[in-house]
Amino acid sequence: MITLEVCVDNLAGLRIAAAAPIARIELCGPLAVGGTTPPTGVMRIAARMPVPVYAMIRPRDGDFVFDADDEAAMIADIHAARSAGLAGVVLGASQADGSLDVPMLARLSSQCAGLGRTLHRAFDLCPDPFAALDAAIELGFERVLTSGRAKSAIEGAPLLAELREHGHGRISIMAGAGVTPSNVRELVEASGVHEVHASCRSAVPIGNPDVIRFGFASSVMQTDRAVIDAMLEAIAEKQFG
Repeated sequence: MITLEVCVDNLAGLRIAAAAPIARIELCGPLAVGGTTPPTGVMRIAARMPVPVYAMIRPRDGDFVFDADDEAAMIADIHAARSAGLAGVVLGASQADGSLDVPMLARLSSQCAGLGRTLHRAFDLCPDPFAALDAAIELGFERVLTSGRAKSAIEGAPLLAELREHGHGRISIMAGAGVTPSNVRELVEASGVHEVHASCRSAVPIGNPDVIRFGFASSVMQTDRAVIDAMLEAIAEKQFG
């Protein structure tokens, strides 16, 4: 079965996504910077949704090379996600050369008792993705979110297929980056993945243009139920068509 995870970065998007028959929501801070840790108050509201919600644990934008203060913040945020009642967390950490910071990920994972774990796209910076996948398996991650080390998942489909074979059922490969209703069938056919990840957003009008002009909003994109439904329809056609 092919499943869809939708990433959201605000309460409106959370409610829209939670009303759809999807597998999971990834709850983030601003997606304009790739997602950061969402506020604790938003996590608490998310825990009431009828769909499992995983919180992004990322203390800042930029790279994934984290220092001791960043690590302490991430541990506190993991505890906040658990206290809020969320189903899981989304983690990642890199060494300076792009490889996974396995010791830090082990320490973070040790704080995740009772929570599901996804390894985020820090994975796509790894110079040896197969070694990184083995490390993720050893650390006990459920899945890896990856574009196949490409700008978009459709471009990375050949590596996604290799990673899926290498994982051999020990971990799920979830394809993400640039996944749309128009390319998801091709992506699944080319890669063989069973999980896809997308923001499913569309542009929305801003009533007061000064909100943008004064810098109070950096985006006019919002989770769109019509896009989610189109994605689910394309996936169903792939599965049952």
